[in-house]
Amino acid sequence: MTKTAKVRAVGINHVAIEVGNIDAALAFYSQFFDFTLRGKSETDAFIDLGDQFIALSKADPIDPESGRHFGLVVDDKERFRALLAEAGVVVEDRRFLDFRDPWGNMVEIVAYENVQFSKAPNVLRGMGMSDLRKNDKAVGELRTKGMSPD
Repeated sequence: MTKTAKVRAVGINHVAIEVGNIDAALAFYSQFFDFTLRGKSETDAFIDLGDQFIALSKADPIDPESGRHFGLVVDDKERFRALLAEAGVVVEDRRFLDFRDPWGNMVEIVAYENVQFSKAPNVLRGMGMSDLRKNDKAVGELRTKGMSPD
């Protein structure tokens, strides 16, 4: 019997974040991000990230100690840190720039320049971020995989 070949994961389409209140979650996250909504209902909202999105889903409270987290790539990590301070959001005492939203979700913030994650030039252009570049370390990591942006 012939075995079907496995598929390859291409990327992440979206991340779902469970929150207690959609409008309150939009108000919370809009303190830090300039974003466009793809859609919204009483139980869901979809924040556009160019060719990806974040889905906010209304749910019962979660256990904040579960270890679950997600990472977001930003254009300016230190400006994000300043926005957290202005909003009175506590930064976790961890290796990265991590904080919890009001529903206990752990969010890790990383700078675009420092990570392998890359947006295609046409997507960056459409998002008004054509000036974003990778640092030498990230380019080197991508180069070893045959994915150098240069």
